[in-house]
Amino acid sequence: MGQGGDANAVPNEFSLIEHLFEPLAGPEGLGLQDDAAVFNPRTGYDLVLTKDAIAEGRHYLPGDPADTVAKKLLRVNLSDLAAKGATPRGYLLSCAWSGYGSLDWMQAFAAGLKADQAEFGIRLWGGDTIKVEGPSVFSLTAIGEVPSGQMVTRAGAAVGDDLWITGTVGDAALGLLVAQGQCEDVVGEKDRDYLINRYRIPQPPVAFGSELCGIASGALDVSDGLLGDLEHLCAVSHVGARIDRSAIPLSEAFSKCLASTEDNWRLAFGGGDDYQILFAAPRAQRTAIQNKARQAEVQVTRIGHLASEQAVVVLDEAGQAVDVAHAGFTHF
Repeated sequence: MGQGGDANAVPNEFSLIEHLFEPLAGPEGLGLQDDAAVFNPRTGYDLVLTKDAIAEGRHYLPGDPADTVAKKLLRVNLSDLAAKGATPRGYLLSCAWSGYGSLDWMQAFAAGLKADQAEFGIRLWGGDTIKVEGPSVFSLTAIGEVPSGQMVTRAGAAVGDDLWITGTVGDAALGLLVAQGQCEDVVGEKDRDYLINRYRIPQPPVAFGSELCGIASGALDVSDGLLGDLEHLCAVSHVGARIDRSAIPLSEAFSKCLASTEDNWRLAFGGGDDYQILFAAPRAQRTAIQNKARQAEVQVTRIGHLASEQAVVVLDEAGQAVDVAHAGFTHF
């Protein structure tokens, strides 16, 4: 871990690393005592690397619990690996702590990482930590493995392939609104807790993702909104898509809010923060997909198919095209 400044009510940098982060380190990280990590990938496997950053006030609310911030940071990266069919191995962490941060907050942040390391079988390999005067910003590089030549890219989807998605969509976007004090008139206490939890702690289908190799023709994780991300997949694969709106998987909590106003469809299609896998696969893989999903205890839903006309079209229950606002999340 590189050098940085002191923080208010926080030990010096090296003491912080020793007490908070050394216990999280895997052998590749050399006890966080060196300038780099060493990893020897298995024979017959390719390395898959991904990187995401989250900023206070942009990707999480200032009042969000520290452990959930850490889990969100790790999971948004694991979501990328899962969509590529990769198994997570390790990660590099960069922390730019706000000068107003406290030791308690940092300890809770590290505890969140520890819990998710145990859940997903991944260890810290190294990183950097500094103090900044503005809002906190955290960045993480996740490293995974995939059988050589089998990473699932965005470029292989073909006309006629089925379109599938894991889990449900819209919960996180609605959860953010609820956390900001909106939609209280249509959200009960039980649903409120569920939705906020989905916003704070993504649920990427990591175990299922590693089963996509050899099955999916193209895939990506849904982070910025279902339709916007689907458009990215279609653009790279040079195809279009037809989506059955009635097939879109929604949670019970989201469906209740949708019943109050159809305007909430925009959250399902463009809200973002879903961190589920959207993937294409040949029709011949339908049984295999259902079996793999059952084994991984993951919900999968077939929501449409890819078409030759290079446009994404949403169809209603009558088969008529409908216009859906789906601006999606923007990081700028």
